[in-house]
Amino acid sequence: MRTGGSRPPPDATSERPGYSAEMDTLILLRVEEAAILLRLGRTQTYELVMLGKIPSVKIGRRRLVVRDGLKIYIAALLREQI
Repeated sequence: MRTGGSRPPPDATSERPGYSAEMDTLILLRVEEAAILLRLGRTQTYELVMLGKIPSVKIGRRRLVVRDGLKIYIAALLREQI
């Protein structure tokens, strides 16, 4: 058992590698950031984006995921499982 100062338990999101609080406010996310939020691998997230299951936009050479699209994707998964 640990003794010493009382530190609140860390937020689950802050423990994820690559996560930053700034990601909570962004409207468009890099695919890697979306993968972190979804807790999926980068390759699997790219596949979902390219299949159109996760909405994204292309700006120049960059492919960016629409943040609200993540919620839409999750809602679709929930509907499929009912």
